[in-house]
Amino acid sequence: MQHILLITSTRIGDAIINSGVLRYLVETRPDARFTIACGPLAAPLFAAVPRLERVIVMSKKKAGAHWFDLWRATVGTRWDLVVDLRCSATAWALMARERRILRQFDAPIHKVAEAASALRIDSVPDPKIYLSDAAKATAVELLPDGAPVLAICPSASMPYKVWPGTRFGELVKRLIAPGGAMAGARVAIFGGPGDQAAAAPIHAALPDADVLDFTGQLGLMDVAACFQRVRLFVGNDSGLMHMAAAMQTPTLGLFGPSDERRYGPYGPHCAIVRGKTGFEEIDAAFDDRRLHPESLLLDLEVEAAYDAAEALLKRT
Repeated sequence: MQHILLITSTRIGDAIINSGVLRYLVETRPDARFTIACGPLAAPLFAAVPRLERVIVMSKKKAGAHWFDLWRATVGTRWDLVVDLRCSATAWALMARERRILRQFDAPIHKVAEAASALRIDSVPDPKIYLSDAAKATAVELLPDGAPVLAICPSASMPYKVWPGTRFGELVKRLIAPGGAMAGARVAIFGGPGDQAAAAPIHAALPDADVLDFTGQLGLMDVAACFQRVRLFVGNDSGLMHMAAAMQTPTLGLFGPSDERRYGPYGPHCAIVRGKTGFEEIDAAFDDRRLHPESLLLDLEVEAAYDAAEALLKRT
């Protein structure tokens, strides 16, 4: 039996991006058992990983003390393989037959491919979230068979990544209207705790519709299982966008101040749409765009988002 340690990300989206590495190891090393080190937000994503030994939750501490905690928790094991996708020195401080440590690229390569490069393999495995039976059952209960479901995530981790909520409302209203690309579809809104305000404009645009609002109500694995049952996901650059893509859901990412070459939803079932302003132009306009307190997607019009959604639906 092999023992493999995977050190992955703190953020939900980055952990999902890196999950293709875990998928490859699960599928190519059937005798291996896995220990996964990650941040507290991402930890629920790994609860149903096959042959999981444990998840080590790394809560950030001052002066990098969380890395010492990880070393203490893993130094007593002789690892067959340590894969470090956090680019730390931890792998060198552990007993391991093999070490694979990520080296980040300067070129704008997609982060899924960058993570796979740590394994030194020719292929790029798609991200994957392993679902529990309980999560699958919850999703069936929440989204039973019937009319197709349009999933919307109108929030993001930072304001500069958020498309205005009124435009989300207009887009959803047009998509599900008679003659729309998803005429008659059910609408399901997703988001984390504290994202309720982002959902309000969608409710306002659809006062007579039966909108399912799961904002802040579901665990990550339940959300992933729900995404497996929807026809289309539309959302900002966020962890939930990457989650929808990992579940092989047709996924439309709304982009502006993010580089879609690195962070776009991954896979042939995905697409992005942005306004006329390219990422480089937006990035060059700010000392640090991440500190901007308002949306940087104002040049993305509803018409462009609708056309992109319609094209993705036809393609998938």
